[in-house]
Amino acid sequence: MTPARLRLRALYRLPLLLLALVLLPACAPAPAPTDETRRLTHAEAAPAAGAGDAVPSAGWTAVELPDAWGERWPGHDGSVWYRLRWTQPDTRPTALLVDHGTFAGAVSVNGVRLASDASLVEPLSRGWLQPGFLLLDAPVLRAGENEVLVRVAGHAAFRPGLAEVRVGDPAALEPLYRFRLVDRVHLHVADIGMRLVLAALFAAIWLSRRQDAVYGWFALSQLAGGIYPYYFLAVSPWPFADTRVWFAWVAVFWILSAAAQAMFLLRFAEQRRPALERILGYACLLALTAATVAPQWMGLQRDGWVLLGTSIYFGGIFWFLWQALRSPATEQKVMAGCLLLPVLASGHDYALFMGWNQGGPWLLSWTSVMTLIGIAFVLSHRFARARRRIEAFNAELQQEVESATARLGETLRREHAAALAHERADERLRLVRDLHDGFGGTLVAAIHRLRQAPAATSTAEIVDVLRRMREDLRLVIDSTAGDGDLAAMLANLRHRADMLLEGIGIAVDWRIEGVDGVHLGGARSLDLLRLLQEALTNAGRHSGARSLQVSVVRGDAGLHVLVRDDGHGLADSGRAVTGTGMASMRLRAARLGGELQVASGPAGTLLQLDFPLLEVDEPPVSGMTSEKSPA
Repeated sequence: MTPARLRLRALYRLPLLLLALVLLPACAPAPAPTDETRRLTHAEAAPAAGAGDAVPSAGWTAVELPDAWGERWPGHDGSVWYRLRWTQPDTRPTALLVDHGTFAGAVSVNGVRLASDASLVEPLSRGWLQPGFLLLDAPVLRAGENEVLVRVAGHAAFRPGLAEVRVGDPAALEPLYRFRLVDRVHLHVADIGMRLVLAALFAAIWLSRRQDAVYGWFALSQLAGGIYPYYFLAVSPWPFADTRVWFAWVAVFWILSAAAQAMFLLRFAEQRRPALERILGYACLLALTAATVAPQWMGLQRDGWVLLGTSIYFGGIFWFLWQALRSPATEQKVMAGCLLLPVLASGHDYALFMGWNQGGPWLLSWTSVMTLIGIAFVLSHRFARARRRIEAFNAELQQEVESATARLGETLRREHAAALAHERADERLRLVRDLHDGFGGTLVAAIHRLRQAPAATSTAEIVDVLRRMREDLRLVIDSTAGDGDLAAMLANLRHRADMLLEGIGIAVDWRIEGVDGVHLGGARSLDLLRLLQEALTNAGRHSGARSLQVSVVRGDAGLHVLVRDDGHGLADSGRAVTGTGMASMRLRAARLGGELQVASGPAGTLLQLDFPLLEVDEPPVSGMTSEKSPA
């Protein structure tokens, strides 16, 4: 059997397990009274004349416990005294168990006050559900007839009264007292604590997954549902000063809790009902408005507001049960099973709350904890399933990414290899072209001249041709060797030019600035070097100059190149501005991206070139170097 099927089977068994866990303690009867205990069912009741502790002298009416005096004295808001009597043969220690009095009370035995809530007038104390256990002994306890007076303070609209009272052996009554304490107090404390913890946990999950609103609505329902049960534990109406205002806000939180749970069930079933959701929102807004504007009126009408919240609560659950029966989703069926328990328990407890059923335990406190565990388990299973789905998707995505990365890497390797091959081929072609244009052209011209007039060619001319071929070959080598740094290439050119020009008595002032790290590339570097070499050669041969200025400076717009001599100009030297050499220099300048500017006169010749640097050429800013070669 697959792990997924095993998980589904375990999920199906969850409601049965929770039912067993709930029924074991909840269905176990409370400790039964023994022959050593007696239940005092016959009592007399009389309304108090004022807010004092004076016991009424008249107006006593026989009643049966448990008793609610709201219908007997519907206009009476204040205190009612209950008088009970029992007889025992001696003064041996005896326990008195008062189940509860709604809402605040005080207990006296034989005229001695033994217990009292903090406030018997507004704001009334709220010890109404907590049982009272008193140990009686002499001299308070008498042999023969004993009298118990219980003062109960409340409002007629809220079904005030007195529940059952028992007397007897302390050892026999204490188990019943502890059972009532667990049923009325401890289970509510556990319920509130668990709801608040679940609210914080699933709120954190929702904050990390805002798109999954089911967790947010569950957190809100548990937060409001955790505040509402405080109604059973509060010992005062704080932070309000009036019981009616307290009941108004109790109804508000009950409605908020029911509406949030209805929204949670809608989202869990993956349903959206805009009209119904608006109605729920209006109901919550109406309750909040009524509690804010007219809290005392709302408190007096609490039964209607509680009925509204109960209708929303049960309506949401019954709708979800019907939805789960029609849905094939396992999680919905398990959730429906978890919700069946509070449906039955809430019906029983609502009957107690409305006074339709007197006595008995509050079953919702027994079922609530287990139901919350079941719902939390279902939501955790849903979250874990979503996480597994995400992890599986991430694993599949990772495999796809790794596969695509491998394919891309292989493609890039092939493209890189092809680019290297193309670059080598381009470099070879450029080298061939450079050799053909420079070295090869000079060699062909020399061969042609020697063939045409071998006798007329002097040795000096042959040496000059060979020297020019050597210089051109060096330029080609400089532009292809090393890392292509322009500063290094200019240094080599400068060294060779200084040796040539110093030999004929020409001093050269070099200024090279900001070119460290500039890489023009092989072709552009060769064009610049040939242009400079041609300018230097022309100045040395034809200008009759005694000094030269050579400047290569990097500026904001690119490189600025300048060659200036103090010779007698192009016209006197016989050099034409439009000659072949000058045309070659202009062509190289154009390939660099600039235009060669030539100015010539009796004071000398000036050549200027400005061309931009490409992005790949950008150098770091370097220092300035300026040196003057000796004449």
